[in-house]
Amino acid sequence: MDLELRGKKALVTGGTRGVGRGIVLALARAGVDVVTCYVHPSEYVTSLEEELKETGGNHHVLRADLSDPEQITGLLTRVRELHGDRLDLLVNNAGAISHVPYADLSLDEWQRVVGTNLTAAHLVIQHALPLLGEGSSVVSIGSRAVDAGIPLRSHYTATKAALVGLNRSLAKEFGGRGIRFNVVALGVIETENFHAMPEDQKKLMTERYGAKTALGRLGVPDEVAGAILWLASDLSRYVTGNTIGVDGGIS
Repeated sequence: MDLELRGKKALVTGGTRGVGRGIVLALARAGVDVVTCYVHPSEYVTSLEEELKETGGNHHVLRADLSDPEQITGLLTRVRELHGDRLDLLVNNAGAISHVPYADLSLDEWQRVVGTNLTAAHLVIQHALPLLGEGSSVVSIGSRAVDAGIPLRSHYTATKAALVGLNRSLAKEFGGRGIRFNVVALGVIETENFHAMPEDQKKLMTERYGAKTALGRLGVPDEVAGAILWLASDLSRYVTGNTIGVDGGIS
């Protein structure tokens, strides 16, 4: 099915690994010109650049640490230079997580996770506003942890809950301009970090979390990308202010 995305312009933060990489590649294959960013050089950056080159289109993989407001400003300046005064899709995917007992959670670690997951998303959206217009779609990657609550992730869960509130308010504030805002809340997705686990740990996670889903399995990045493609297309033109679960029906 042709979603008529060819020629659209997108920014996906944190798109060299995991879910973000799946989103970037799916958009590129659909004919979208994509800019994404990373913090540290790695083989993932190099391999993504090669895959995008093979796919064709006007794609760019830029270095930007989104914990630094000045680098966010610089990133959006480059997006404007590369895409012109137009951005059809913004995906806030970059994120940080750690597992810390709440009693031991330091202020530095709280601020690191809040800064990356919430403040950076806020600043990216704010700087992108001049490029967003009628029909533009903004998607923030959330988590089903907001509903479930997971021990040792209080700081992470708080940021994902805050994204839902931010999303709802922005949908109301900018709906008159035809800009849509939605959150895609993820369950357990198989990424590089999952596959890097020892076999016994992978088996345990697959059995434990797969059993909690209606589909009886974990998700993969391409399945998240499918939701993003839909939210980028006119098929979702009346969908805004929502949190959409891509979680296999996890309970």
